[in-house]
Amino acid sequence: MSAKFLLCSCEGTQNIDPTAVEATTGLRCGKLHSALCGAEGEIAAKAMAEGETIIACGQERSFFEALAEDLQVPPPMCVDIRDRAGWSKDEADKTPKIAALTALAQMPAPGEKTVDVASEGMCLILGRSDVVLPAAEQLADALSITCVVEDEPDLSPTGARKYDCHVGRLKTATGAFGGFQVTFDGFRASKTAGRGALGFTPARDGAKSDCDLILDLRGGPAPFPAHEKRDGYLRADPGDPRAVAAACMAASGLVGVFEKTLHVRLEEPLCAHSRAEQEACRRCLDLCPTSAIIPAGEHVSIDPMICAGCGACAAACPSGAISYEAPTATHVFAQISSAGQAWRKAGGGTARLLVHDGEWGAEMISLSARYGRGLPADVLPLETTALASFGHAEIMVALAGGFSEVLMLCGPKADRGAIEAQATLANAMTNGLGKDDRASVIDPSDPDALSDRLFGSTPPALKTSPTLALGGRRDATRLAARALAESTDIAIPLPAGAPYGATVVNADACTLCLACASLCPAGALSDNADKPQLRFQEDACLQCGLCVSVCPENAITLEPRLNLADTALSEVVLNEEDPYECIECGAPFGVKSTIERVVEKLEGQHSMFTNSDNAKLIRMCDDCRIKVQHHSEAAPFFAGHRPRPRTAEDLD
Repeated sequence: MSAKFLLCSCEGTQNIDPTAVEATTGLRCGKLHSALCGAEGEIAAKAMAEGETIIACGQERSFFEALAEDLQVPPPMCVDIRDRAGWSKDEADKTPKIAALTALAQMPAPGEKTVDVASEGMCLILGRSDVVLPAAEQLADALSITCVVEDEPDLSPTGARKYDCHVGRLKTATGAFGGFQVTFDGFRASKTAGRGALGFTPARDGAKSDCDLILDLRGGPAPFPAHEKRDGYLRADPGDPRAVAAACMAASGLVGVFEKTLHVRLEEPLCAHSRAEQEACRRCLDLCPTSAIIPAGEHVSIDPMICAGCGACAAACPSGAISYEAPTATHVFAQISSAGQAWRKAGGGTARLLVHDGEWGAEMISLSARYGRGLPADVLPLETTALASFGHAEIMVALAGGFSEVLMLCGPKADRGAIEAQATLANAMTNGLGKDDRASVIDPSDPDALSDRLFGSTPPALKTSPTLALGGRRDATRLAARALAESTDIAIPLPAGAPYGATVVNADACTLCLACASLCPAGALSDNADKPQLRFQEDACLQCGLCVSVCPENAITLEPRLNLADTALSEVVLNEEDPYECIECGAPFGVKSTIERVVEKLEGQHSMFTNSDNAKLIRMCDDCRIKVQHHSEAAPFFAGHRPRPRTAEDLD
C-alpha cells in the first residue's frame, strides 16, 4: 500500500487539489486539511500510527517528529510545498511542481561518511587584556582557558587561579578543531610564584602551543584563509560586546566528541597534478578557499579536518580524482532525473531549475513566499549541500533532462568565482550547440529582487528528448551535450582552462621522443610498440598541459573543445615515421629521421666518431651494439684471444 500523503492548506492560504496530487504522485491523499500542526493534530497522529506517512509541511517538522516520538513510531517525511510552490502570486497550476518536490523528498538520502573529532575544551583566547580577561572569567568554568594577551596586564590573583595568562604576539596558526598548533613571538610566560602582581618571564620568539579551539578577540587579520570556514576558530570584533558574547557562547559548547563530515574523496592514481617533478593540473589548488589541498608529489593531498566542503574542487577536477561525497554526483544526477520525470508525468510544461543551498538560499525562498510573490510555477527549487559542487556536468545533465534553464542562487558566503566559472563553461557548451546561455548565477539582494528575476522573461524550451545521466561527470557531460546537439559530428570550442580538448602536434617539429606519452597522467597520449608512432584519444585528454611542459621541441599545443563525434572515443595517429633498420641484423629500431640526424651531426664532426667505426654503432640496435662493443679490441675488458689449449703433442 502506498504511503499516506497529508496535504494542508495552512489555514486556507494555499490552494491544493488533492485529487490531482494523488493522481500524479500515486500517494493516498484524502481530503485537504487546514491545520495539521494545530487543531487537526490528531489526524496526523492517527495517520502516523497506521503506517508510513508524508506530511506536506516543512515549517513544523519538529512538531511532527516530537509527535511521532510520543507515539513511538518512525518520524514522518515532511515536504515543504507551501514556501516552494503553494505561496506564489503565479496563478498557473502548481501540481507538476508539487509532484516533482514530492519525488525529490521520497528519494533515499545518501549516507554521509564521518570521522570523530575529540575536543577536551583547551581554549586559547587572543587579544587585549581588557577584552580577553572578562571572556576568560566567563568561560573558565566550562573550558580549560589559556590567554595570550598583547599588552602586559596587572594580574593580582586572589584565591584559586582559574586560567593561565601570558603575553605574546601570534605569529602562525595551523590545524583545525581539536588540533590547532600555534606559534608566538615575544612570548612571556606568567610567573605564578611570589607576592604582589604576577610577573612575566623574559620575551622569546618561536614559542609553540597546542589547543582544541581558538577564540580570537584581537580584531586584526585572521591567521587562516577563509577563516569563517575553519572549524574551531571563533572570531569577534573586540569593540562589539554582543559579538564577543556570541563567540563566548559558541565556544562554551565545543567540548566533547563531534562528527566531522568527510565531504570529498581523493583517488590519488587519477590525479594529474604532477609527473616527473613537472607540474600539470592545479585547478583544485587554485580554488580551495581554506588551503586544505596541498601538493604531495605526483598528486595532491586533502586535509579532511580543514576541508569545509565547498565542493569547488570536485566540480573543477578534470579526471574525477576528487569527487564530492555529500552527496555524490550520481545522487544529484538521479535527483535531477527523478524531478524531471515527475514534472512531465504530471503534465507540466517547460521547467526551470533553481539550485540553492540549505541556509541562505532556503531562507530567501521562504521570505519571498511569505512576504512577496514567491516562486513562479515553472521554477523548481533544488537544495544542495554545497552550491559550488553543482558544476557544468550537473548543469548539462539538467538541460538534457528537460529543464530549459539552470539558475544558481548565490549567497554572500558562496564561492561565487568557482560557481561562475562552471556556469561559463556550461554556457560555452550550449552556445557551441547553437543555443543561448542557459546557466545563470544570481545573487539578489532581497526576496523582491529574487522574484523580479524569476518572474521576468524565460528562455524557450530546448528541443531534446530527456536523457538519463550515465557514468561519471565527464561521461555525463558528453552524453548530455550529444542529447542537446542537432548533429553529433561537431567539436564545440571551449574557453581556455576547460577540462576537455585536443592535443595538437606539429609533426615537423616533433622528433617522436615520446616523453609526452610516457608522462601523460590520463593515458590520452600513447605510443606504438611496433613502430615510431604517437597516438591520441581525445575523450581521455584532461588538458592538464603536462605534455606541453615536457616537450623538448615545443611541438605541442592544446585546443580546448568538446568533440561529440565518435572519433573522440578512439585513438588517432598524431605523428609517425618509418623505423630505422639495424645495419647488422636488419631489425627495426628508433626513428629513421632521428638516427640519420644524429649520424649527420656526429660522423666526421666529433673526435670520437672520426677515423673510426664508432658511427656504425649509432646505426645498430641495442643487441647488436652490445655484441660489437663486447668483441671490439677497444672494449674495456678485452684481454686478447684465449690461448690455445696445450695437448700431449706439444710435449713431444
